[in-house]
Amino acid sequence: MGLRTGWTKAQHRQQHGREAGGRNGPSTATVAIHARVRLHHATEALTGRLRPGDIAVIDRVDLDRDTAQYLVDHSVAAVLNVASSMTGRYPNLGPQVVMDAGIPLVDEVDPSVFGRVVDGERLRLEEGTLYRGSVPLAGGTPRDAAWLAAATSEARAGMCVQLEALAAGARECLRHDSALYLDGVGIPELTTPLSGRHVVVAVRGRHLRHDLDLLRAYRREYRPLLLAVDDAAESLLELGYRPDLVLADLTTLSERVVDCGAEIVAHAAADGPVPGRERLARPERDVPVLHSASSSVAAALLLADGSGAPVIVTAGMHRSLPELLDGGRSLVAGTFLAQLRVGGTLVDARAASRLHRSRVSVSALLTLVVAALLVVLVAGYSTPVGQVYLEAQDASWETFRTWLGEVIP
Repeated sequence: MGLRTGWTKAQHRQQHGREAGGRNGPSTATVAIHARVRLHHATEALTGRLRPGDIAVIDRVDLDRDTAQYLVDHSVAAVLNVASSMTGRYPNLGPQVVMDAGIPLVDEVDPSVFGRVVDGERLRLEEGTLYRGSVPLAGGTPRDAAWLAAATSEARAGMCVQLEALAAGARECLRHDSALYLDGVGIPELTTPLSGRHVVVAVRGRHLRHDLDLLRAYRREYRPLLLAVDDAAESLLELGYRPDLVLADLTTLSERVVDCGAEIVAHAAADGPVPGRERLARPERDVPVLHSASSSVAAALLLADGSGAPVIVTAGMHRSLPELLDGGRSLVAGTFLAQLRVGGTLVDARAASRLHRSRVSVSALLTLVVAALLVVLVAGYSTPVGQVYLEAQDASWETFRTWLGEVIP
């Protein structure tokens, strides 16, 4: 997914005093940045608030690729993480994405930043510390390419441990949501009918734009319903698509998504309350709710399958093992189990586009028919045999017209 805000990587490096040469250039952490600060413990809550040049303060253990790409797409000036961006549990891809874009990354920032900084105020970031005037507010550890290389090398050794954690996470998902995964118990009734309709499940990720481009011909022919997961709804609206359904934590949705006309399904903890219901202009009893301890991605797949969709196409989802592990244990386990539950109805965007291209489209058939008629007309007017045939057709037409005039006075 490219930069949608108009800023390029080169502009980032120029803005922060970085020389050309990518991650091997001099550290940007020593260059003072004066910018507006946007902060929230949940990165999803920054949707619609980030602007190019903002300093983003987040709280994300093992910064994943999708979150990092979201920040890069919004051209932030710097990323300050209260947590550790790479703990060594596995080689998560987020820090690499941020650094490749020439954006300074400051790690393990003092958590008091959430109480000392007012969201939206302009501050100075210098050598890993935020200042209000000359008063230091919160500081952390600037990260560089040497740290990234060492941390990635160490984390690769933890892949086996993460695969064991996947099995443990799957057991945990089944313990909480066994009825949902095994029997489809808990799938809410929807106003939008899914039975018999193809469904495209859109997930915010670096592949989303590309996958939607691949599915253009498929969407024209099959008219599938578009089900957005969490803040993928905002991404779809930015790309010019309107989702038919949105499954999300209601507290994280922007007003733009709430008012876009899609049917919104609340995703809430198992047997827990549904925060944010009051944001929807509907009685509480009319808001469909899917209670699940699993990720929203898993819940969306189960919702589409349990509602009768014969084909489910995914757009923007993880494709490789490192990317899948990059989403965290709960996401991996839940998504893995949901894919097993959905089974043969599930296909990703690349496979769907290849299968669709292998079919002969209606437009291709019409083109073939028109070409054949043109060949016949050219042959009729340019060859002696064709001239004889056309004269015979003219005579037959005149005979028919004479007969028709006698029958109908």
